[in-house]
Amino acid sequence: MRALEYRHTGAARDVLRLVEVPRPQPGRGQVLVRVALSAINPSDVKTRAGYTPRPIDEFQIPHMDGAGRIEAVGPGVDEERVGERVWLWGAAFQSRWGTAAEYCVVDQAQAVRLPDAASLELGACLGVPAITAHECLLSDGPIKDARVLVAGGAGAVGHFAVEIARWSGARVASTVSNPEKARLAHASGADVVVNYREPGAVDAIRQFGPIDRFVEVALVDNFGLDLEVAAPRATIVTYATDGRDLALSLREAMRVGLAIRFFLFYTHPRSLLELAAQSVTEAAGDGALTALPITSFPLEQFVEAHELVESGTASKVVLDLRAQ
Repeated sequence: MRALEYRHTGAARDVLRLVEVPRPQPGRGQVLVRVALSAINPSDVKTRAGYTPRPIDEFQIPHMDGAGRIEAVGPGVDEERVGERVWLWGAAFQSRWGTAAEYCVVDQAQAVRLPDAASLELGACLGVPAITAHECLLSDGPIKDARVLVAGGAGAVGHFAVEIARWSGARVASTVSNPEKARLAHASGADVVVNYREPGAVDAIRQFGPIDRFVEVALVDNFGLDLEVAAPRATIVTYATDGRDLALSLREAMRVGLAIRFFLFYTHPRSLLELAAQSVTEAAGDGALTALPITSFPLEQFVEAHELVESGTASKVVLDLRAQ
């Protein structure tokens, strides 16, 4: 089968290669998936570049997420799953078989049945971003009637955080940095969208109401704003870092009764990831989730695809293997 691989980390054009490798076979509890769309997350390009180094088992086929159809199952898996349309999450974590290939093998729980009305494009977008959004919002209880502020509502995690928060019964505000991102956040269903770079951002959020829960992509930059609009006993859940450390006023945080939680997909308990994946599927089946704006490349244009993700594009970049 055709696949992308790298054997050491570095720039995409230096280390990624399009090669022929033997098709993997599913082991116990695994499924073999014919990949239709392979999604590229920022964490995929950071791992390939060596910013988040992980051991390479001879070679690494990249990409955590994607969508496709189950073609074969291993021992212990219901054979009726053959032919099932699925979305994939975490494929390349602690495995050489990422989704950037015609076929990949994953644990059966990482190939989640797509609802009939959900497109493969939506399935490819879910994975790490939707599970991250879910856990930032719901891992410690329901949020019905809460006020939620999603920082960066036009990003992948932000997009699904807005949609999952609405699906869960919360009211949602979002901060963005420009009018185009504001349009995307509004399209996701945010009740209020505020450009945090403009004067009056704090006042605009205060008019929405005190914030009970924050889904935070840039805690160091946004902590001051978050503290100003936080409700008593509010919770900030942050899922990203640029390497800087946070300096905070303990007295001000104590005055609010603020809780700060930290989420990292790759260290989160596996059992909770699996439950989150099922909940995300339920939301998709209810029609609550929509695909991100997608930029698609054929498998041969893998360098351009990786470099577009590294540029900070607002679209979801995918490799389309359906015509291979």
